[in-house]
Amino acid sequence: QVQLVESGGGLVQAGGSLRLSCAASGRTFSSYAMGWFRQAPGKEREFVAAIGWSTIYADPVKGRFTVSRDNAKNTGYLQMNSLKPEDTAVYYCAAKNSPISGRLTQEYAYWGQGTQVTVSS
Repeated sequence: QVQLVESGGGLVQAGGSLRLSCAASGRTFSSYAMGWFRQAPGKEREFVAAIGWSTIYADPVKGRFTVSRDNAKNTGYLQMNSLKPEDTAVYYCAAKNSPISGRLTQEYAYWGQGTQVTVSS
């Protein structure tokens, strides 16, 4: 079992930055890939970024978002720069039972509770 707790969301103006954190517990942190997803009102949950043996990003966030992890602290991060109003969503971190990064929600077995990110224009 893995428990995940996100933090760092909030309200920011367009062009600003936020850093989300995902604190993990319950299993050896370095043994699994961690993903970030987001869900805007009325939309499906979508992939944002993931880090495991490789690092992958969704096209809309490439060049603006950076995913990282600190295995010593059992914590993952999503640094979000140049934020846009369309980035507004609830952001979730997730962990899968494999170190291979993936883009699909069904690949991930464990989910955090989510943190709200709101970008004003």
